[in-house]
Amino acid sequence: MAAEDPRWPRASMWLAGETGVDAAARLAVLGVPLHLGSITPGRADLAPNAIRTALRRFSTWDFDLQQDVRNVAVRDFGDLRVADLAPHDAFEPVVQGVANLGKAGAIALLGGDNSVTRPALHGLQEPLERCALLTLDAHLDLRDLDRVTNGNPVRALLQDGLPGANVAQVGIQSFANSPDYAKIACEEGILIATAGHVHARGVGPVMDDVLAHLAMRAEVIYVDLDLDVLDRAFAPGTPGSRPGGLSPWQLRMAARMCGQHPKVRAIDLVELDPEQDVADVTALAGAACLLSFASGLMIRQ
Repeated sequence: MAAEDPRWPRASMWLAGETGVDAAARLAVLGVPLHLGSITPGRADLAPNAIRTALRRFSTWDFDLQQDVRNVAVRDFGDLRVADLAPHDAFEPVVQGVANLGKAGAIALLGGDNSVTRPALHGLQEPLERCALLTLDAHLDLRDLDRVTNGNPVRALLQDGLPGANVAQVGIQSFANSPDYAKIACEEGILIATAGHVHARGVGPVMDDVLAHLAMRAEVIYVDLDLDVLDRAFAPGTPGSRPGGLSPWQLRMAARMCGQHPKVRAIDLVELDPEQDVADVTALAGAACLLSFASGLMIRQ
């Protein structure tokens, strides 16, 4: 093991509770290792600890913003015991697990597959008409509801009563969705910014517009960050990633902007299968997004 440098604080130690004396923001972290609802079978239940382990490779210093995430008081609540449960059976445990975190600070959920999103949003304990959903995802997640999977959390939330106009999806990929589900998105009034839009306009302007749009419609914003929104080269550990997706720096900026926005209550990081990862590339991307979200919280303060 490499020698420890007391002047190079590791992000893993921050997550373990090493925060500054003047912490100005609060973040609750919870693992939600759902995986039995995945369309492509895998081990997304291993992802929470893979992301925690990847944090050891990062420091706590955000060079771009000249600030230390140790000024965010973080508490890691471990993992919910849902790894052996199908999404339907895990619904109430996840709702209650998120609700137990309270409303005093922001929430970061380490998935697990994308079936995490539906119960976690319900766990915010807010009327759905007051909520908005922002997905960073290659897919619409509007598949039919013959069973609950990682392919239909957005469809399920619409059925639960979330207004379609309160949903925005960034990073949607060509040749990764179907015309039938694209039609549903249009009919429901979902705002979509494709990966092509992000590349053409820039991630900053796109995220500014999307967050402003949702903030006008809702009091609380939930962010679903599906790591398969990344280009396949940067996310080999996600079954749904494809060539042409976002780059890690774009996703880190998006995560930081979400942390900065005062109406963003929670973010999830989902769809990592560590057994399919290569050189920890995807886990490292997930850890970087968690740190970027935390850094954004300090700007919010």
